[in-house]
Amino acid sequence: MENWSVEQVCNWLKQRNLGELVPKFREEEVSGAALLALNDRMVQQLVKKIGHQAVLMDLIKKYQQQKSGLESLTYCCETASQKFPEVISGKNLKSFFARYKTLQWTSSYTLPDFPYDINCILAENKCPDHSMRIRIIEFLQADMTKYLEGSLYPNSQQYNIVVNALLQAYPFLDEDGNGFLLWKRALKDRFKYVRRPIEDDEQVLRNKCKFGHRKGQTRKSSFAENKLGDVQGQVEEEPAHLKGSAMDLHIKWLNQEYMKTQRNWEEVDNRMNVTIEIRRKMISDKAPLKDILRLFPFLRCPYQLFREFQLLTHMDIYKKTVEILEIYSENILSLYVVRNNPINIMLQENLKQHTEEDVLKYMKMTAACLLLPEVFGDDSSLFAAVNEEVKAVTPVLEVKNPFNVNSCEFALYIEREELAQLDDCTMALAALVAAFRVFDIPCPKRIHRTLNFLESLVFEVRNPASLP
Repeated sequence: MENWSVEQVCNWLKQRNLGELVPKFREEEVSGAALLALNDRMVQQLVKKIGHQAVLMDLIKKYQQQKSGLESLTYCCETASQKFPEVISGKNLKSFFARYKTLQWTSSYTLPDFPYDINCILAENKCPDHSMRIRIIEFLQADMTKYLEGSLYPNSQQYNIVVNALLQAYPFLDEDGNGFLLWKRALKDRFKYVRRPIEDDEQVLRNKCKFGHRKGQTRKSSFAENKLGDVQGQVEEEPAHLKGSAMDLHIKWLNQEYMKTQRNWEEVDNRMNVTIEIRRKMISDKAPLKDILRLFPFLRCPYQLFREFQLLTHMDIYKKTVEILEIYSENILSLYVVRNNPINIMLQENLKQHTEEDVLKYMKMTAACLLLPEVFGDDSSLFAAVNEEVKAVTPVLEVKNPFNVNSCEFALYIEREELAQLDDCTMALAALVAAFRVFDIPCPKRIHRTLNFLESLVFEVRNPASLP
C-alpha cells in the first residue's frame, strides 16, 4: 500500500463503498504513503461524514496492525533461526508462517458488503428466504476465497470465523439456536460445489476445438438436441408465447449463467418460468435425464428443484418437510419397530457425546428421516444409502456420517448419478420427494407407503396417511 499511486488509492476507496471520498483524495493528491500517514485531524479535514471517518480510520488501523505484526514475525524468525537453525528451517518454517497467516486472517476478517436487496432484508431483521440464503452463502464463499488468495480449501477454524462474524452482525439469523450449524454446513457445501469439475457442456466443447483439442468435435447430435429442435418446431407452428429461436436464447443464457459463481437468481427464475413448457414436454416424452439436465442445469440446484415442484403443485415442499420432521421425529423414534435398528443404535451412541440442544434436535430429525422406510416396512435401500454405495436407479439419498456434525454429507442421486448436494436431512428429504414429481418418475412399490405418507402431509389431504 505504501507504493500506491493516487489512482490506486481511489480504486481502493471505491471497492470499500467510499467512492464519495474520491474527488477530495484526488484534489489533495493522497497517495498510499500519505494515506498511511493520516492522523485523526487530517481525516476530519478530508472527510465530512462521521461514518466515513470511522470506516477509513478502521481500515488504516487494521493495515498498520498487520504490517507491524508481519515485521515482528520476521524479526522473531530471524532471531529464532540464529539461535535454533535446526528447528526453524525448511518445512518447520513453512508451517510456522502458515500458522501465523491463519492468525492474521482471523484478526482481520470482516464481512463483505452485501448487495442492496440483501442489506435491506438484513436491516429489517427479517429472516431471508431460501433463495436469499443461497445468495448470502455465495457472497461469503467468494469473499473467503479472496481472503484465502484464491484457495478453495478453508480449514474448520476459518469456517467458524466467518459464520461467527455473520451471526454476531445479524443475531436473528441464529434461528432457534440452530443457525451456526446450518450456515456452516451451507458454506462448506458451497465450497464443495465450486470445487466440482466443470461439466462437458457446449461452451467447453467449443473451447476444446478452438484450442486444438479434437476429441468429440464430430460427435453425433444427442437426443436432447433433437428433442429441442422438435419442440421448437412445434412452438413455431403452434401459437405460443415465444418462438423457437427465443427459447434457444433462454436455454443458452441459463447454461452460461450456471457456470458463474455469482448468479442473477431473479433472472434465472424468470427464464425458468419461460422455458417450463419445453422442459415439461421433454420430461413427459421420457427424454434421458442427462439431456434434460444439460439443457436445464439449474434443476441440479435444490432451490430450483423446490421451485419447479411449487410451479407444478403450488406447494412449498421445503417448508412442509420441516414441519413434518419437527412434528413426527419424536413419535418415529419412540416406535418399537425401530428400537433395535442400527440407525437408532448409532443415534443413541452419538447423543451421549453432545449436550447442545440444537445438535441433539438435528440428530433426532436426521434419524427420524432415515428410519421412515423401516416404520412402514419398506425397502430402505430405495430410500437412502447410509455410508454405502448407491445402487438404486430411482431417486435415492446418499448419506455419509449422518450423526457427525462436522463431516455429515447428503446428496440426491438419480440413475446412480449425483444430482445435487444438500445441506441437511430436511433439505435431503424434500429433494427426494420433489424429484419423483418434477422428473415424473414412478414410485417403486417397495417404497410406496413411505412416499405416500410424506406426500399426503405435503399436499394436506383430508385423511393423510398416519404412522403405523
